[in-house]
Amino acid sequence: MVTRQLPKPAEIFELMRFKKPSLDLTGTRLADAQSIYDLRAIAKRRTPKAAFDYTDGAAEREFSIRRAREAFEDVEFHPGILTDVSTVDTRVEILGGTSALPFGIAPTGFTRLMQTEGETAGAGAAAAAGIPFTLSTLGTTSIEGVKAANPRGRNWFQLYVMKDRSISYGLVERAAQAGFDTLLFTVDTPVAGARLRDKRNGFSIPPQLTPGTILDALPRPWWWIDFLTTPKLEFASLSSTGGTVGELLDSAMDPSIDDADLAEIRAMWPGKLAVKGVQTVEDARRLADLGVDAIVLSNHGGRQLDRAPVPFHLLPHVKREVGSDTEIIVDTGIMNGADIVASMALGADFTLVGRAYLYGLMAGGRRGVDRALAILGEEIRRTMKLLQVHDVAELEPRHVTQLRRLEPVPLPGAEARTRP
Repeated sequence: MVTRQLPKPAEIFELMRFKKPSLDLTGTRLADAQSIYDLRAIAKRRTPKAAFDYTDGAAEREFSIRRAREAFEDVEFHPGILTDVSTVDTRVEILGGTSALPFGIAPTGFTRLMQTEGETAGAGAAAAAGIPFTLSTLGTTSIEGVKAANPRGRNWFQLYVMKDRSISYGLVERAAQAGFDTLLFTVDTPVAGARLRDKRNGFSIPPQLTPGTILDALPRPWWWIDFLTTPKLEFASLSSTGGTVGELLDSAMDPSIDDADLAEIRAMWPGKLAVKGVQTVEDARRLADLGVDAIVLSNHGGRQLDRAPVPFHLLPHVKREVGSDTEIIVDTGIMNGADIVASMALGADFTLVGRAYLYGLMAGGRRGVDRALAILGEEIRRTMKLLQVHDVAELEPRHVTQLRRLEPVPLPGAEARTRP
């Protein structure tokens, strides 16, 4: 039997521990966020629907992004035991330089739409974390502006080869002059994917004030005040080219690019060259034979071809085929540091995160990006310690099993087809 007694006031007061009140509401919100999904929830509350959906959404029925995230959820880890992991080393070498963590910030277009600090916040946070930052051709901060925000860190540039080749060549030259060390040549955008959320929202750059956007703005006046009191939203690297937003987008997507364009850009670019948007083993092998420095397994965050291959599923097959010849980077669907650890275990040399950092940006500007990178870093270190590995280089396929919800159906008269 438990002996009952009246509670003692001193013991009650000892249990009553309240947080100190703070006038820093943004800091309090961000400190309470314990995952990227928490940052996403804050971002959704604080950002107008059209801007949030542009970031959060994908093409058509959004199968590609959903499957990519499910692939990471379906990982089974195999931890070791009895290993001293009081400290772990998360540093990696990628494309001729060091990154303090095994991921960098992926290129994202229209970034100042999400929150007006935009790429400046991303580049500054990347510099503080010691990881690479990638600027998009369709970025809203100039090449030179990103260099100013990250003067001593690693800056990469993502290139769309536009119909007017001289525009693309000019951007390559500017990125080289600004000291960017890597070029990501993007090959999965012959045309723009059908992003239905954007069409339903009447999405435009810059956002237009309509009865719908005004109603949506009422509970989010801070976003509109911020937007209307900061410099005009535009494609910073393309501002001198003229034309409407629609015309610029149309010119950025060119279905005629081919191997000759890759060779031309490679001849111009003095740094490392990665090809972004690789989605088959055969193309990975072909690019390795062409001698590119890295391939980025990516389906553009599910924003181009819906039902595209899941990059994480492709990874071990591509690693087996080209891993000794070419560095492999993976993106699409990463929402947790454990996703990054699993990718490194299955053969990736590096990973890129896009939406994960943008949720932080929308949740709290530069401080929100810092929080997103901190969350991912904490998750990476914790997962490594629980797996009982000291160093990213120690991660191996034996640490991970990919569980499969989807398996290909063999075609009649053909041998059973295995992934990919």
